[in-house]
Amino acid sequence: MRLSVFTAATPDWSPEEAAVRIAEQGWDGVEWRITDQEAADRPGFWAGNRATWPLTGLEGSLERIERVTRGAGLDYSGLGGYARCDEHEDVDRVLRATARLGAGRARVAMPRLGGADYRELFARARADLERAVRLASELGVMVLVELHHRTITASASAALRLVDGLDPRHVGVIHDLGNLVIEGQEDPLAGFQLLGPYLAHVHVKNVAWRPTGGRGFEGAVLWEPAWAPLRTGQADVAAYVRALVEHGYDGWITLEDFSTELPLEERLRDDLAYLRAVLAHVAPSREV
Repeated sequence: MRLSVFTAATPDWSPEEAAVRIAEQGWDGVEWRITDQEAADRPGFWAGNRATWPLTGLEGSLERIERVTRGAGLDYSGLGGYARCDEHEDVDRVLRATARLGAGRARVAMPRLGGADYRELFARARADLERAVRLASELGVMVLVELHHRTITASASAALRLVDGLDPRHVGVIHDLGNLVIEGQEDPLAGFQLLGPYLAHVHVKNVAWRPTGGRGFEGAVLWEPAWAPLRTGQADVAAYVRALVEHGYDGWITLEDFSTELPLEERLRDDLAYLRAVLAHVAPSREV
């Protein structure tokens, strides 16, 4: 397995800084965040993120993206797009950029819950996904569907229902450990087995639930999820990676650490050391 960083998790660094520092630490690749984002007074994960490439005019950034990535000696684990499946022009732009860069695969966002009956959202998303997969097939790339809370694909079961019957060479699923702590948790190995050839990519982060301090009906305690370091969140990262090994997965593991207990550079360095230790423990015969 190879290890990469999704640049949503590196908001303080410019693309050049992110690539150099990720490579210097010893990561194998990078998954670039691609979206038009809101401005912010200070860099943040979701707004003002300096390691994000704008979706608007993305074509004009491709030479720089390639130069920054390859110049640092990194490979692409994919492109982290935010274009929703029904935003056809934006989806096409991301997929064409993926092909031109040789990045292999790109995430296409699924609809969030609310605003319509789930069954209607799902049916429309399936039609939009079929359209995206046709273009991906023409371009020789892959559309990635992420397991993400509060979307129509919060679990492996839901994602399989969405992609089932489509060509797994051109559509796959991102299994996301942290998101599943929030919603959609199934036994990891069972989820991998369920997805079969559609298991195409893995995101790793961690989450811990905490009381909000508020009270619900009859004084019931209310809880909320909070991003946590890999070592201290509720998900068992070592057991998760062991299940990946048992299943025979040998692709990318991409870090998405949105915790803030440690400064950014120290956080990524510690995450890499931890993931390497986990891999050495659960799969000592594999090179990392």
